[in-house]
Amino acid sequence: MTVETNLQDNLDNQTAPFLQEAESTFQWTKQWYPVAVAEFLDSSRPHAIQLLGKDLVLWQDNSGQWHCFEDFCPHRLAPLSEGRIESDGTLLCAYHAWRFDRLGNCVNIPQSKDKETEARNCANQKSRAVVYPTQKLQDLIWVWAESGTEAEVESQLRQPRTVSELDDPSSRIVKPFWNIRDLPYGWDFFMENVADPAHVPVSHHGIMGSRYEDTKYYDMPRLREMSTQEGFAFEVTPTASNIKQTIHDFQPPCHMRIVTSFEDGGQLILVLYAIPTRPGWCRHIGRQILIKSDAGKTPPGLGFFALPMPKWLNHILASLFLHQDLIFLHYQEKIIAKRGKNKWLGEVYTPNPQDKAVIAFRQWLAKRAGGGVPWDAGCNLQLLNKETDSEKLFDVWTTHTKDCQVCQDALKNINRLTVLSYAGAIACLFLALFLDGRYVAMQALTEPASISMWNTLPPLGFGVAIAGAIILAITGYLLKKLSQLFYVYKFSHADNN
Repeated sequence: MTVETNLQDNLDNQTAPFLQEAESTFQWTKQWYPVAVAEFLDSSRPHAIQLLGKDLVLWQDNSGQWHCFEDFCPHRLAPLSEGRIESDGTLLCAYHAWRFDRLGNCVNIPQSKDKETEARNCANQKSRAVVYPTQKLQDLIWVWAESGTEAEVESQLRQPRTVSELDDPSSRIVKPFWNIRDLPYGWDFFMENVADPAHVPVSHHGIMGSRYEDTKYYDMPRLREMSTQEGFAFEVTPTASNIKQTIHDFQPPCHMRIVTSFEDGGQLILVLYAIPTRPGWCRHIGRQILIKSDAGKTPPGLGFFALPMPKWLNHILASLFLHQDLIFLHYQEKIIAKRGKNKWLGEVYTPNPQDKAVIAFRQWLAKRAGGGVPWDAGCNLQLLNKETDSEKLFDVWTTHTKDCQVCQDALKNINRLTVLSYAGAIACLFLALFLDGRYVAMQALTEPASISMWNTLPPLGFGVAIAGAIILAITGYLLKKLSQLFYVYKFSHADNN
């Protein structure tokens, strides 16, 4: 028997308690899911989203409340996300102008014969939109994954997986902003990835360590026993000399909380949500929280992402980090899918203790949560085809920018500055030519006999204008390159030296 086999057997024995069947199976649809960051949405229009394979629409009424309906009009099943939010706070289907209030009631059918007929048809239950319980907490819009009267009651009995530190007014707590991105791999592969600290210095080489120097041995003892509803927690040990403890805490259905406590009393908390949108895709919403030490020192954050910067810049620079994992997880999911559904534990080889939390997650999914996400019946389950077009795989526009009002506004401003920079460069160039030509002409008129190479050199204004043209042209070029990050950011580990 090999050493590797012994390690695998020992690991299996340590995680054996997780294999026991739970008394109940995790209920995916009776949960709150954060589906959007309210601050980043354009509140003047409806927004199409997906959850568990269902097509939904988010919209805000004129009182500032967000609502979620299934994304179809009961009349002819046209998408309500292509509709309009009217001044009276109703959602209008832009196909035939049926209107719906915040409760899903149809309040206007303009093609009706008369008001009595309209009132009768609006009162019919078939005219109602399908409404999902919705609430806004910590600037996230949360949606309960079932609709109906019973769902409304059940949703009030369970609290979303919010973060207590975000409600704490203490000056010791630094709260950088949310980030959001749709990713071309499944919810389970996102959770598996963030349960695995061993990949960080390798996959994120240059940002979070070195693949050559920081791939060290450590163990992951279990801190909290597995629970169907509450998940599990593991500790990383040993840690760096300045770190007291690091914990990976999985809280179903969609929250991974990673807490690094430093010896001086400071903490770094990574708040990571992953929402199962449709097969082969998930929506990531995350942020970091920095808790100052007892002496008031701010701890190091996640790479350079904790540095002060505009929200839009943080959003587009997130591609530097997210795309380093994306390339692995997208293809990994396809490989597992080809080998058969729910075969993860039997297909992989995990001899080291660094994989304990990953194994625990896969066991929770297999034994406590029905083996996977129960997608909506009409959802396309095809996962085998991997994306080979890098423009689509590393797409930023569709997966973030088009739905982020902050980035949309920043992109418009950058495009305006780009045009102004190029226009300014052209203006400076013409000014330089004018000054040079005027100077030479004046020299020829005033001192024709004394013209030489030395006294016909361009005046100082010519040099300033040329320098200005060069600087503005370079600025325009750099702004154009920056704007491209709002659309596509390609990444190759082979080129990441």
